[in-house]
Amino acid sequence: MAWVYLFLAGVMEIAWAYAMKQSDGFTRLWPTATVIVALIGSLGLLALSMRTLPLGTAYTIWTGIGAIGAFVLGIVALGEQATFGRLIAAALIISGLIAMKLSSNP
Repeated sequence: MAWVYLFLAGVMEIAWAYAMKQSDGFTRLWPTATVIVALIGSLGLLALSMRTLPLGTAYTIWTGIGAIGAFVLGIVALGEQATFGRLIAAALIISGLIAMKLSSNP
């Protein structure tokens, strides 16, 4: 169940990052409220996952899901560039996440 909590925490991290972009520097009410709710939810789920998972594994996977998710969302929803260098960097992050998952004990 810890991995489910961790995955959901990562998805909520993507949500708060996207909402932060949409908040225009916290000047728009609903995106700002979304940031706060998603951030609290993300941290809460991360904490639940850390009851079982090691700190280094949980935190690395959480930030990786958020980073890759925000990267993809930026390209798909915000029209950010998908340059060769950025795609290689994303692939390296994903390979690191896979290695972290495969090397964890629980």
